[in-house]
Amino acid sequence: MSPDPNTSARARALLLLGCLIVPAIGCISTEWAKLRDHPVNPLSHQLALDSRRGPQPTQRTLQMLRKNDLVDHLDGDPELLLAEAQSVANAEPTAEHVYAIAELAYVAAKKVEAKNQPLALDMYGTAVANAYLYLFDESYQAGRNPYDPRFRRACDLYNNSLENALRYVQSQGQLKPGGTHVVRTSRQAFDVDIAVRGTWHEEHFGDLKFASDFEVKEFTNHNKSYGLGVPMIAVYKNSNHERPDEKFYPPGMSFPVTAFLRVMRPEPGHDRGTEEKRHRCVIELHDPLKTSKISVGNQIIPLETDLTTPLAYSLDNPLFKKANVATRGVHKPEKTMATSGLYMLEPYDASKIPVVMIHGFWSSLVTWMEMFNDLRGSPEIRKNYQFWFYLYPTGTPYWFTASNLREQLAMARQSLDPNRESPSLDKMVLVGHSMGGLMAQLQTMESGNEFWSLISEQPLDSLLASPEVIDDLRQTFFFQPNHSIRRVVSIASPFHGSNFSNMATQWLGRKFINIPEKLVQKRDQLIADNPGYFKADHLLEITTAVDGLAPESPMIAAMQSATRAPWVQYHNVIGDLEEKKVLGSVAGGSDGVVTTTSAHLDGATSELIVSGDHITIHRNPKTILEVRRILLEHLRELQFDQPIAVVAGAAESH
Repeated sequence: MSPDPNTSARARALLLLGCLIVPAIGCISTEWAKLRDHPVNPLSHQLALDSRRGPQPTQRTLQMLRKNDLVDHLDGDPELLLAEAQSVANAEPTAEHVYAIAELAYVAAKKVEAKNQPLALDMYGTAVANAYLYLFDESYQAGRNPYDPRFRRACDLYNNSLENALRYVQSQGQLKPGGTHVVRTSRQAFDVDIAVRGTWHEEHFGDLKFASDFEVKEFTNHNKSYGLGVPMIAVYKNSNHERPDEKFYPPGMSFPVTAFLRVMRPEPGHDRGTEEKRHRCVIELHDPLKTSKISVGNQIIPLETDLTTPLAYSLDNPLFKKANVATRGVHKPEKTMATSGLYMLEPYDASKIPVVMIHGFWSSLVTWMEMFNDLRGSPEIRKNYQFWFYLYPTGTPYWFTASNLREQLAMARQSLDPNRESPSLDKMVLVGHSMGGLMAQLQTMESGNEFWSLISEQPLDSLLASPEVIDDLRQTFFFQPNHSIRRVVSIASPFHGSNFSNMATQWLGRKFINIPEKLVQKRDQLIADNPGYFKADHLLEITTAVDGLAPESPMIAAMQSATRAPWVQYHNVIGDLEEKKVLGSVAGGSDGVVTTTSAHLDGATSELIVSGDHITIHRNPKTILEVRRILLEHLRELQFDQPIAVVAGAAESH
């Protein structure tokens, strides 16, 4: 038996109200990166760091001490124990002995760091140096076994000892890129060079924070890769120069960094009237978005990276609080005009293809973060693509916002590539959710006179209005397809309108959405100054996005008949609620907001139906996999035009 249409309509109306209300009240307390009580440390269990007795070496290191009659020194002077162990290693230089020294030094550092930080730094330096020797020195090649758990533990000893040493350097105010910093311990001096490797430059680094200090919230997946180095969060600092890309970076933007220390041989030196060991250290700050592997000697090693924690840290910026931005963008569009525009959450790279993500009604760019995080976890995608996000007031009719997006894309190209020297910018992909899919489509259409004829049969030049108003109308209703856009991916977009835009919801929209008074006055004055010029029920009378989504909206019909750019490929994702579930039983054949019929796109290169609701479909794993497939297909097809480097492998997620 088919469901009663009146019941279905009521259920869908209730669902729409739920879809409107939930984003507004459900995300107010969103916290993306929560500060931990204690940093994450993979050695905690293995070395009993939190036990009552205190840190202890592993059984294999204890065995080495027993074999060399050193176990009685374990609870005595740590420096004496290390000196005795070093004598054994000097007499019999083996991988086992050098590893044991690294572990013993780390345990000693943990025991003394609360009361003697300079001595702890000495111990951490010894642990780093010996772990480095174990992993890279050719003389230990025969005893180095990557299948031995001790090999991974050596990596953890290197990483965590380096992290603790960096924390000490930071406490001295010397963890700053550029120049040479002198760091003194209880018995040594280090000349520390902090060098930047990758996209960023020294002047871009503000605060540096440790990724292990934060627990990631909200994200389903955490993109990490395992290797050597300390994952960090760098807060972007605007340079003193007028960089063209800085205008697209949000305040407080953060980016991932991996710190890696190259261990150098100590050099003798004279200082403070006594002879001391002098070390030169180079701390390299690598950009994991640029490279995930580095060369050490004759080896290629993977960097330990964390892409998700810096992103989560960025999103705790008040600018991106979901409920605030999304609700104001609907309720009071003029309040978000100052923050509207294109945003980049990673460095601009002229060699990478832009993927522009356009959110839907009652939403913001934060809605894309689940997809963005998952897509960036693919080495091929982060190697070849950069992601831009368009933030806009969603209460405004989408054809006006589409005009602004057109202007924003043109401005970005002029700012970033004024001489049009970057071919990657002409391979752009747009991804739009819901109403954002309609706006993406409007970037690739030829307007002709079709859209203006919805307003008036008279020429625009005969309109009595200021040059500014005429120019705004011309940009909105007369446009050419953007030649830089090669693909459009639409997700749950109402190409044939949505029945949720009915008399009730339109009334609700007009009550809730406050169109700026100046715009209303300007429109009313325009109509009064041009009697008989405009058609009855013309588009200027439509004041909210909800009104413009009705199936009978003239804009919907005009978009259906408009000519699309022949060089653009279109892909489509449709949501469909499962009938066996509660909502699906009354709203089957739709995603709860848009019917499958309305979401269908004629002429699409591909079209996929995903079981999911309208609000979360773009965060559905099947949708994300489809977008990933499309982006990789885009790369493969472009290789026939111009080779683009594709990196093999995959980042590990968990």
